Amino acid sequence: MRNHIMTLGAAGILAVAAAAPTLAQEVNIYTTREPGLIQPILDAFNAETGIKVNTVFLESGLIERVKAEGESSPADLLMTVDFGALIDLVNAGVTQPVQSEVLNAAVPASLRDADGQWFALSGRARVVYASKELDLDSITYEQLDDEEFRGKLCIRSGQHPYNTAMFAAYLAKHGEEETKTWLQGIKANQARAAAGGDRDGARDIAAGLCDIAVANSYYYGLMASGAGGDEQKAWSDAVKVILPTFEDGGTLVNVSGAAVAAHAPNRDEAVQLLEYLVSDEAQRLYAEANFEYPVSATAEVHPLIAAFGTLQPDGQSLTEVLPFRARASELVDEVNFDTFGN
Repeated sequence: MRNHIMTLGAAGILAVAAAAPTLAQEVNIYTTREPGLIQPILDAFNAETGIKVNTVFLESGLIERVKAEGESSPADLLMTVDFGALIDLVNAGVTQPVQSEVLNAAVPASLRDADGQWFALSGRARVVYASKELDLDSITYEQLDDEEFRGKLCIRSGQHPYNTAMFAAYLAKHGEEETKTWLQGIKANQARAAAGGDRDGARDIAAGLCDIAVANSYYYGLMASGAGGDEQKAWSDAVKVILPTFEDGGTLVNVSGAAVAAHAPNRDEAVQLLEYLVSDEAQRLYAEANFEYPVSATAEVHPLIAAFGTLQPDGQSLTEVLPFRARASELVDEVNFDTFGN
């Protein structure tokens, strides 16, 4: 009888355990990158792990929101599309360190924080779009102010982070006086006001408004693949992509990346997602969906991007560039970079 009762008791416990609801695993992302651009990767992660991924898109105010939410913030992973923004997250105290052999093995030391506060996930080169009719196969960043391009260059706002990073890198290499002169030269070369997006440069080259434009590499892939529609495909057909270099240097490469939030309620899942994002499979999906350069050396570059030629990233680390970002932004205003014709 006693054994029978014990058997019934054990069976009852198992039945209750089986009937008890299990907490669904999830991870919450706050991102300044439009979620649609990474959704295929998040879907693949969910299919492989069963972990649900929720995204909140914040075009601006990411730090302010996380700070306002404090310890009750649901954010697990913070994603940005600019290296400087990653550093801003750390400096604001809204991240926490992660020690992961997987992440350290996949992401080069130059593309991650030494203390594990952030990790780069993909790269984008700051390139030049040039008219196919133009006899130009190579160019340095220093040559963007050359007189041969007077009234023939298109570029987005000088205060956009993509350009601020480029200007800061130039400032770090050449000093303030040379950089200010260079910015004045680029301003003189503008065919229209510094505004719009990177793809607009290809559009305006196709329309004959300018001969060259400064843009991020992955926008060409989005256009040339047809992902942006037939009109944008026609824009890409009108241009060739040149990988510029600094004199005695390489091509400027900025990164998108992520950090685990300081009060992440689902920290383990956040780290698991980070580790997935640097896997060869996820890096392949990054290349297919967004035409970005992988951070992992074992992942393949998309053929449309590989056709630009071999990327030789500049030897100056982004960490060295960071202190010059604020002054570069001030110089943009001092030369009235975004004011056309004045």
